[in-house]
Amino acid sequence: MSKTYQNNRRRAQQAAEDVAVPHTVSVAMEQIAASMKDGLLALAVQSGLAVMFAMLEEDVTALCGPRGKHNPDRLAVRHGSDAGSVVLGGRRLPIRRPRVRTADGAGEVAIPAYELFSSTEILDEMALGKMLGKLSTRRYRLGLEPVGGAVERSSTGTSKSAISRRFVVATERALAELMSADLSGLDLAALMLDGVHFGEHTCIVALGIGIDGTKHPLALVEGSTENATLARELIVGLRERGLNVTRPILVVLDGSKALRRAVLDVFDHPVIQRCQLHKIRNVRDKLPEKLRAVAEKRMRDAYHADTPLAAEAKLTTLAAELDKKYPGAAASLREGMDETLTILRLDVPPTLARSLRSTNPIESMISICRDHAANVKNWKDGQMALRWCAAGMTEATKQFRRVNGFLHLPTLRSALDRHVAAQNPTSNCYNENVA
Repeated sequence: MSKTYQNNRRRAQQAAEDVAVPHTVSVAMEQIAASMKDGLLALAVQSGLAVMFAMLEEDVTALCGPRGKHNPDRLAVRHGSDAGSVVLGGRRLPIRRPRVRTADGAGEVAIPAYELFSSTEILDEMALGKMLGKLSTRRYRLGLEPVGGAVERSSTGTSKSAISRRFVVATERALAELMSADLSGLDLAALMLDGVHFGEHTCIVALGIGIDGTKHPLALVEGSTENATLARELIVGLRERGLNVTRPILVVLDGSKALRRAVLDVFDHPVIQRCQLHKIRNVRDKLPEKLRAVAEKRMRDAYHADTPLAAEAKLTTLAAELDKKYPGAAASLREGMDETLTILRLDVPPTLARSLRSTNPIESMISICRDHAANVKNWKDGQMALRWCAAGMTEATKQFRRVNGFLHLPTLRSALDRHVAAQNPTSNCYNENVA
């Protein structure tokens, strides 16, 4: 992934710092009077363009000195004008830009104000925002603010192909930033993994929950199926980016054996919690309609029991009752039963347990990704799926709130330490310094 966008951002920031702002600006009212009939915004646009040209002239004066006055010590000279363009409300507006060259004619001198106003980064961001807002490339122009008939007719950069190119650039940037973020300073108490399908492509995504309750989209990988190799690649990538995999962590999964295998292969001390809602749905699907509500109620009552022993007794009794007529439902209930009760064994407070007993937090993020990509009908390749998914994950962070009961996460960390110590009484303590 090229870092050109980072260089452009730094140049734009430097240009903003170097812009010379004129003390006064004279605005020709007869020039902008024609735009008054298009509304106040069009009038403001014309006034703003007048201010921009005044700022360009102020920068040229700062570089070359006052016009018409000889200065043998000047370092730059005026060099006429050339065709250029500036960014205005999601469009490119053609203008005549002044040119400045070094006094010895060796090369062009950049004008800070023009560098600032011609930066296309805001165009990429607007294209990303409009597309994620379900506005197609063909209807992009309809989502822009009115800026007056004259400006609208002369503006460019709003064609379907131009918007598509900008969206690709913006989503590539979102994907690169997501996959290159340093995770060494991240202190995770819980991790969630799940898969999302885009056409024929499957993306496995990871969501971390920090010790302060903040949700962090971590990474994603793309493949044809949700297999252990793909999941292991995702988690190994997290480890290589600095994520601490040696200390105990609660990993919430939907029941996928591939995800479970990958977690056990990479993490030193994972404590797995199977999603209770997925387990309830799996059992319901194997029962006739008349028994589904009853079985669901009994399973929910068991998962909210006071102790893990009481919960296990209730689930075992239900499985025994289903054995004769519905052996498939009984087998599904028994499969992974211990891991569905991990939250109870850790004695997690109810407010926090509500957030961690299921994969709802990561399902919410995936739902946002699917919603933003709802208009896409033709998934060309896996890279396209990665770009859209990464953009959706980045957009989802704007809607994130800390998990319910986040104040109890330090208690969860202590419970995880005790649980791992009890499971591995003879192993060396993972967090003690050894002389």
